[in-house]
Amino acid sequence: MKSQFNLTQYPLWTALVTPFTETGEVDYDNLAQLVADQQDADNGILLLGSTGEGLALTIAEQQRIVRFVCDLSPTVPLMVAVGGVNLPQQLEWLEFCNQQPIDALLLGSPLYAKPGIKGQIQWFDALLSATELPCMLYNVPGRSAVALAPELLSALSHHTNLWALKEASGDISKFEVFRSSNPNVAIYSGDDALMPYFAQAGAKGLVSVAANAWPKQTAEFVRRSLLGTPNLFTTWSDAVNSLFEVANPVPVKVLMHQQGKLNTPNLRPPLTHHELESPAAILAANQTILSWN
Repeated sequence: MKSQFNLTQYPLWTALVTPFTETGEVDYDNLAQLVADQQDADNGILLLGSTGEGLALTIAEQQRIVRFVCDLSPTVPLMVAVGGVNLPQQLEWLEFCNQQPIDALLLGSPLYAKPGIKGQIQWFDALLSATELPCMLYNVPGRSAVALAPELLSALSHHTNLWALKEASGDISKFEVFRSSNPNVAIYSGDDALMPYFAQAGAKGLVSVAANAWPKQTAEFVRRSLLGTPNLFTTWSDAVNSLFEVANPVPVKVLMHQQGKLNTPNLRPPLTHHELESPAAILAANQTILSWN
């Protein structure tokens, strides 16, 4: 199913949180409002990523979330995460996604297995071959326990649907190595705070946690970063650091609850909002960003 959107026109993608009720079920009314907030800011939406606690959801819940958001017919593009360690299961998930009116896929590296370059090529080659949707690879060694090899992009260059890379290693020096491997692949920062630096290096945009709490402000931050506006780093790095005081998405869900955007701050085990002992830092960050211009 072909996307109706020009993805290059969306420099900001929000890795959307998944809202839960007091009893731990997915809160679909709340989810609809979160989608509306991102739509109002004209941000692309990523469903079921690590910020969305995708791997803590059942397959049935994942499918219902995708169908539910698709049925809302948002006026911004939807990207859906593909992640795990079992290739046949991921191919089944891709088969489901291929039947939905979504616009792109985020392909994560296999968790825990720590494959080398040959295993990485095999994994992503199989996933890219199973869909015609534009795909963004995800380099996040802090979660997957293995860094993507830069030569992976050149090895997969025959896949015309290899659209982008989300670079979230925290090492900006990797950017140029990835870009040299395949200049046709758009690179997006996976770290909110580093966006001004990534923009200077040629990044096309940001996949953001912060945009959950601050949709319009983060969109403006990305716009200014891409224009080369100076003096963005300090304000945003201090604010973003508060969102990673404990494991993501704990702080951002606590903040969104404080903002009234989430009905509860609840997460799925093993994560819990009780990990954040004090909301002082995120509330201070919230005040700073909401007054930023």
